[in-house]
Amino acid sequence: MSRATLPVGPGRPDWLRAYADMLRIRLFEQRVDELYRAARMPGLAHLYIGQEAVAVGVCHALGEDDYITSTHRGHGHCLARGASVDRMFAELLGRAHGYCKGKGGSMHIADQERGNLGANAIVGAGAGIATGAALSALRRGTGQVAVCFFGEGALGQGLLYEVMNMAALWRLPVVYVCENNLYSEYTHFRETTAGTMGARAEAFGIPVEEVDGQDVRAVHAAASRAVTRAREGGGPSFLHCHTYRQRGHHVGDVDRAYRTRDEERDWAERRDPLRTLAASLLAEGAASPADLDRLQEELETEVGLGVEFGLNAPYPMPEEVTRDVYP
Repeated sequence: MSRATLPVGPGRPDWLRAYADMLRIRLFEQRVDELYRAARMPGLAHLYIGQEAVAVGVCHALGEDDYITSTHRGHGHCLARGASVDRMFAELLGRAHGYCKGKGGSMHIADQERGNLGANAIVGAGAGIATGAALSALRRGTGQVAVCFFGEGALGQGLLYEVMNMAALWRLPVVYVCENNLYSEYTHFRETTAGTMGARAEAFGIPVEEVDGQDVRAVHAAASRAVTRAREGGGPSFLHCHTYRQRGHHVGDVDRAYRTRDEERDWAERRDPLRTLAASLLAEGAASPADLDRLQEELETEVGLGVEFGLNAPYPMPEEVTRDVYP
């Protein structure tokens, strides 16, 4: 399935493409929520709504052969890296045409053709994989960079510190991207994380940059600096992106008694990444209201067709159960 986008003419900025990719993620996640509520999707999903600027800003700073590792809240990373919505829906629905033949589901999608080494349900587990990919790139002299996405809850995992220490010692081309959406499941990060987050990376001599994760331009600029540093042999960087998930920890978390509705409204109305970028595009003359309306229509069609593809795709054959599974 082709990805709908507006043509970029002379002088038109790439921010229109960034807006399209962010909108694709938003519409995809909204349909995932609908599928879950209609009891048509097995298992749970952790929606990325509200955090789109981080995935898009970072992934747009990468080359085609660079790597990423993702998280349990990973649909946005996959789509920002170029995954197609039809195969994404097929995977979430457990169908054979999904990226992992329907065996991975929401939390284990991998797309190695685009350097996506996989989402991971284990908090912080992608850090080891991304650091290993960076070591491989360094040893092979390819100039590739690896990006590791994780939430602030991963700062409680020892693996992250082990690999950051290794990356700093060996000057590995890896960028650690912390998406601080304030809540580790149902608990505010201030109740779980002592000290300052950036100090964790600074202890290893890794440079830290704090970023407004709701501003795709700011994310892209910071990510570009970190990727360039890594590619030129400067070693690892740590991006601390301040963001917010507008929905619950997962699709079944609908009450959200651990935070206020006023807080949710404030982030959704004043600091929504799509609204912010759309307003800038209109103010700068980079897009017209008709452009954005047309893009909305095209992407709604693309996502709708993706849902149909996933629902109509076949289930894996029984003999697939033991294939691609390693003891």
